[in-house]
Amino acid sequence: MNTELLEALDILEKEKSISKETLLEAIEQSLLQACKNHFGKADNVKVNINPETCDFGVFAEKTVVEEVQDPVTEISLTDAKMMNSQYELGDVVNVEIKSKQFGRIATQNAKNVILQKIREEERKVIFNEYYAKEKDVVTGIVQRSMGRNYSINLGKADAILTENEQVKTEIFKPTERIKVYILEVKDTPKGPKIMVSRTHPELVKRLFEAEVTEVKDGTVEIKSIAREAGSRTKIAVWSNDPDVDPVGACVGMNGARVNSIVEELRGEKIDIINWSENPAILIENALSPAKVISVMADPEEKNAMVIVPDFQLSLAIGKEGQNARLAARLTGFKIDIKSETQARESGDFDFYEQEYENGYDEVQEIEAEIPEPEDYPEYKSIEEDPSDEE
Repeated sequence: MNTELLEALDILEKEKSISKETLLEAIEQSLLQACKNHFGKADNVKVNINPETCDFGVFAEKTVVEEVQDPVTEISLTDAKMMNSQYELGDVVNVEIKSKQFGRIATQNAKNVILQKIREEERKVIFNEYYAKEKDVVTGIVQRSMGRNYSINLGKADAILTENEQVKTEIFKPTERIKVYILEVKDTPKGPKIMVSRTHPELVKRLFEAEVTEVKDGTVEIKSIAREAGSRTKIAVWSNDPDVDPVGACVGMNGARVNSIVEELRGEKIDIINWSENPAILIENALSPAKVISVMADPEEKNAMVIVPDFQLSLAIGKEGQNARLAARLTGFKIDIKSETQARESGDFDFYEQEYENGYDEVQEIEAEIPEPEDYPEYKSIEEDPSDEE
């Protein structure tokens, strides 16, 4: 038994996750390459390796001839009979090749073949491992800054956090542990290239899945997410179990669950609202914490008119329009917001004030009779603008 080789293969298999069969194949290829370098060709060379004991033998198939023309592929009848008296002309004899006879160059080339195979398999193993984690969140350690980018060590490989995927308010120091969202994993000759993000909305979703058991097991669903990284995130949640409060499950006891996520996101505010199939109710919830008097939603045109109390107008719109902008992204509706005074001055508030008291469904029935938004000279319009970074 080749104990040293067996132990070496076991260590490589454990540390680098490379199968023993692959390593034995690499050894076989290296021995064939060594024979080719030593003898000039290796078409008639066979390598036998016992995977259990790691004992190996190298043999050259040589034809028995009267007069040897090519010593690599032929053997004389006299030499053949010295090995076995039963050999005759034309027989094929397996002649053992001692690997210790190989020259320095042949040995070095064989070594390079094994190392190259190990590197290729190691890259393949690492790529497959992180490719399986694509679109997921992992914990990494900040290594160093590379200009405006960061190198993040994920354990077996380094990832790149580009400037575009960084939260503008975040500054990292070396050895700092952070959670990142794996955007893409590419296989390159130098190893896997991993791109990660701190701004992607899915980062928040994955953090909730990791922190909230009900989200992980599917009891609570995150229906929609709108995020302005580093500032505010709105998520709409729905419970498949009537006995489970989706918002309460995400918030946790004394806010423990959501606070741990806020801490990971460096203080980013998170609004958690109830999802509703009724677009009017969903829009009202999305504009939280602002209070809403009335919502007129058109599901086909994806437009909504919202009237809020005068003192709630600025809160509904939010700083630089952020609250309304996030609500629009969360619901998929273009949201037009108007104060109660403006609605009364334009004459349309009285039109459905009475009907609103009967509920959202009756209000939506008279939606077609309400003038178009462009008829309102003082109308404030907030709509989703993907290019708006504010």
